[in-house]
Amino acid sequence: MKARTLLGKRATHWLTLVVLALIVNILGARVAQAQQAAPATIRLDPEDLERGRYGAQSRFFFLPPGKTGEDNYQSAGFFGQKLRPYISSSPTAVAELNNYRRQKTLYLVDKGLLVGSVILYASQVFREDEAQYFTTTQQVAAGAAVVSLVATLFINRHTNEYFKQAVDNYNSDLPAGRRGAIWPRLRPTGLGVAPTAQGTPVLALRWQL
Repeated sequence: MKARTLLGKRATHWLTLVVLALIVNILGARVAQAQQAAPATIRLDPEDLERGRYGAQSRFFFLPPGKTGEDNYQSAGFFGQKLRPYISSSPTAVAELNNYRRQKTLYLVDKGLLVGSVILYASQVFREDEAQYFTTTQQVAAGAAVVSLVATLFINRHTNEYFKQAVDNYNSDLPAGRRGAIWPRLRPTGLGVAPTAQGTPVLALRWQL
């Protein structure tokens, strides 16, 4: 009777350890999958990633940390102000975003100069009884328009790169464990049940260094 009871306890112990090993493995796989699907990095829209020098000055779209799926892309705003709360922990990222905001401000000023010069030129055409096309005021307005067009090239040259660099700096400043999944490095490479010297089964875990 005692021998049968002892065998029953050992069988129960073995079964319990096998079940625990399976649970640990399943939970670990799910945690790893969840972390891999929702990294802590900020990701730009694929089309925005293609922007280079002299690229379009439209707003950027990005996925915040921990978000996945096309429906979760957010607009960064004209000055990138909606990205700022997410990167506030990285001084280098904030510095690049400040550069981006400066360029966008210059872009608006430049566009205002261009529109103003065109309006001024047009207002001088029918100022007299006969149409005028090259008065002193019109020459100044035309010169301002040319300066604006040239300035646009210099302003737009690196504007998009500043924004992309802000995101890159934030992602680079993240601790290594937060960029991807922590669990894959902690997760055992092997699970099993092994008997001790006394014959008692124990849960065996193995890691690969």
